[in-house]
Amino acid sequence: MTTVVIDYGSGNLRSAAKALAAVGADVKVSAAPEDLVPASRIVLPGVGAFADCRAGLGRLPGMIEMLEKLVHQGGRPFLGICVGMQLMAEAGLEHGRHPGLGWIAGEVVHLAPRPVKIPHMGWNELKFARPHPLFAGIADGAHGYFVHSYHLRLGDPADLLADADYAGPLTAAIARDNMAGVQFHPEKSQATGLRLLANFLAWRP
Repeated sequence: MTTVVIDYGSGNLRSAAKALAAVGADVKVSAAPEDLVPASRIVLPGVGAFADCRAGLGRLPGMIEMLEKLVHQGGRPFLGICVGMQLMAEAGLEHGRHPGLGWIAGEVVHLAPRPVKIPHMGWNELKFARPHPLFAGIADGAHGYFVHSYHLRLGDPADLLADADYAGPLTAAIARDNMAGVQFHPEKSQATGLRLLANFLAWRP
């Protein structure tokens, strides 16, 4: 069964694809909505500004509609990474207000004002809010690698899987039904990230 990594001009898709392949996925990187139809799982990576990533996704004819049909309505297992997770929200507030996919209640807001360096870059501990198959075999307090200036302020705390402390809590992982997302980069998070990706391949929502 194929795992499709969506190519919409984001910077980290090749490294995400390589990490998925390293844990046994049959990976296809594609910008074609029709390639999502037979896929067993879908991954949306993302690096950069929310608005740019949303626009890049919108430039792929039929992609947003296919994601809505297969993932939001159809129950296909989905993982958003970094801005790919943020795009699951209702809106992003970077350089104005921009619509997200609207799958998860909440908005993507700047980390400021916090008395720390922004962007948040480097390793940080993951604090689990609840058990979930994505974190099977990963200890509470394991580290993920973050690079971001904005984070998802959830509208429903029940969607939170894990947070991290950076002069205050920030959303590190979310899940609802068949949809999950992580703010950190599994492909850069060594053993923790590879275990999470392997868990994603085994996940049966």
